[in-house]
Amino acid sequence: MERWSGKIAIVTGASSGIGLATAKALVQHDTVVIGFARRKNKMESEMQNVKGKDKGKFYACECDVSNPESIEHAFEWVKKNFGVVHILVNNAGVSTNKKFMDSSRPDWKKLFDINVLGLIDCTKRAARLMLDADVEGCIININSVAGHDIFCYPGVTLNMYSATKYAVTAASEITAKELHGSKIRVTSVSPGFVATDIVTANNFDLTNLPKNVPVLKSSDIADAVIYIIGTPQRVHITELTIRPMGELRYQDQ
Repeated sequence: MERWSGKIAIVTGASSGIGLATAKALVQHDTVVIGFARRKNKMESEMQNVKGKDKGKFYACECDVSNPESIEHAFEWVKKNFGVVHILVNNAGVSTNKKFMDSSRPDWKKLFDINVLGLIDCTKRAARLMLDADVEGCIININSVAGHDIFCYPGVTLNMYSATKYAVTAASEITAKELHGSKIRVTSVSPGFVATDIVTANNFDLTNLPKNVPVLKSSDIADAVIYIIGTPQRVHITELTIRPMGELRYQDQ
């Protein structure tokens, strides 16, 4: 990670969960991190005591990734104040516990605006800054195992979420192919069950889950992001799946 010291990283959804853990890890590894999230005050509060060894710093930038204008303003601020981006971690995401047959168009729009279109808009703008500056870059999309396999636990319906994450899988592959020949690496990271605010925010009923279901921590995914970024430029990790040790998917039982 030494070659990334002082380099500029953007982390979306940096106010909690995987995004917050990733922002902390990057600052502690001496990168300059810009957090994108709607809750600017929460980012600042959570990150106020996080320090790097030398150049690591954190800047909070209010941004709603479901809003193209908000993304545009955030990237203009980054360009004006930092000039370039070296790392982008597309983490912002939402879910819902609604079933396909109970869903409405607004339900789908909300999920796709954040999980897919926000990711695409951020990727295009960050990649353009990387290409214009001709720098080594990393784009990491926080995907999900639900973006490769449609399944659900009792009380946890991920059907709509899976549709958006399948789109992230495709978007990651398309981006990598279109940026072939540049200095930019694109990685899709697909975690299994992670204990984050998404679980509580969507009122998932976990009472019917088998006892002692293994879960990942947000810091586990942040560690994976650091590993991916730290590999030599000749190493391109296109997809990384991370499951909790001992996990047994419900439909396999």
